[in-house]
Amino acid sequence: MNLLFLGDVVGRAGRDAVIAALPGLRARLKLDFVVVNAENSAAGFGLTSKIANEIFEAGADCVTLGDHAFDQKEMLAHIDTEPRILRPLNYANSAPGGGARLFNAPRGKRVLVAVALGRIFMAKPFGDPFSAIEAALKKHPLGAGADAVIVEIHAEATSEKTAVGHYFDGKASLIVGTHTHVPTADAMILPKGAAYQTDAGMCGDYDGVIGMDKAEPLRRFVTGMSGGRFVPGEGEGGLSGVFVETGPDGRARRVSPLRLGGRLPELVPEVY
Repeated sequence: MNLLFLGDVVGRAGRDAVIAALPGLRARLKLDFVVVNAENSAAGFGLTSKIANEIFEAGADCVTLGDHAFDQKEMLAHIDTEPRILRPLNYANSAPGGGARLFNAPRGKRVLVAVALGRIFMAKPFGDPFSAIEAALKKHPLGAGADAVIVEIHAEATSEKTAVGHYFDGKASLIVGTHTHVPTADAMILPKGAAYQTDAGMCGDYDGVIGMDKAEPLRRFVTGMSGGRFVPGEGEGGLSGVFVETGPDGRARRVSPLRLGGRLPELVPEVY
């Protein structure tokens, strides 16, 4: 199977980039399944039902959320009506929605997607991501219950994301980090066959500070004082993510970063 994961969509620039490019990428990369993290897509904070529908119409099969999952209050109700949207597994048990789902894909294939939050350096306290992910993967094991498994770890610390990668190596097709909005240069296939990248990066304006207009972050870093709220950058948005090709056993046999548009050098893998 050919899988694509796109990192955090930030504001209008990120939304426009995804909506414009994803239909062509589905055809160009012969994609069987696409996951998009969209937790910063609504003015940088959260997701709305309208934006989610636009991303689905562009070609996403699943939309994931992170620590800003419910910044837009309408998502508290909408997530229970739209099972293709996943919030992190290790939110409180009382949180609406779910953090893992088995999806149907072309040719009778099944794809499990699971997302969890890290705990190191995160502003809010969350449950253990390792046990939460493990419980989800036991329900639909790779090669038995699922033909492909995508695990997203939405976390600040690279060490925690790397630990999740090694812990679930052999149990997933792709283990990918999100949250820091900067694509890392460590896309690889781990020893037991899981594709891995510490952070997929973001879909948004890279001529800023992690997708935000640079004026306010610079003011705070330089002066230590706030002059207003953060707002997403409005320059040309670029896509950043990870492409994975799996073999018959669901393990990765090819992984490549994907970058398209915006300020970063373009990198789109060839698919024959």
